[in-house]
Amino acid sequence: MTDTALRTPTDLKGNAVKSVAEALNAILADTFALYIKTKNFHWHVSGPHFRDYHLMLDEQGAEIFAITDDVAERVRKIGKTTLRSIGDIARHQTLKDNDADFVAPADMLAELRDDNLKLVESLREAKGIADDAKDNATSAMIDEWTDQAERRAWFLFEASRNV
Repeated sequence: MTDTALRTPTDLKGNAVKSVAEALNAILADTFALYIKTKNFHWHVSGPHFRDYHLMLDEQGAEIFAITDDVAERVRKIGKTTLRSIGDIARHQTLKDNDADFVAPADMLAELRDDNLKLVESLREAKGIADDAKDNATSAMIDEWTDQAERRAWFLFEASRNV
């Protein structure tokens, strides 16, 4: 079975489909990387704000994971294939992993805030690609994902302020 067996009919032009799918697969890879990092920090957070951070990171992790299926299914709806493995994710991700044995809570929040803001940048680029392709559905979905990432960055910023 070849890639053509999985091709879904679409009215989008071939080059546009390829560009949108590539942008979405990059978003998907970074979304998985951000999910794993968020869960890592959720599992390993410590200190006086443990409960607040633990719960916030769990909530954010669930929100991030919920996006993955929508991104991948959008790629399939426009007739392309999506990521297939951890290795595939690693080849496409731009966000850096964090394998440190210990990360201070303030550093966790700052790193996740910055990663969410980097994801926002990628989402804005992908939106431009979708708009150029006249792919209204992808563009609208990206608006929602952007708003969610901005909200996560805001919460992480506010939680890390020394008031």
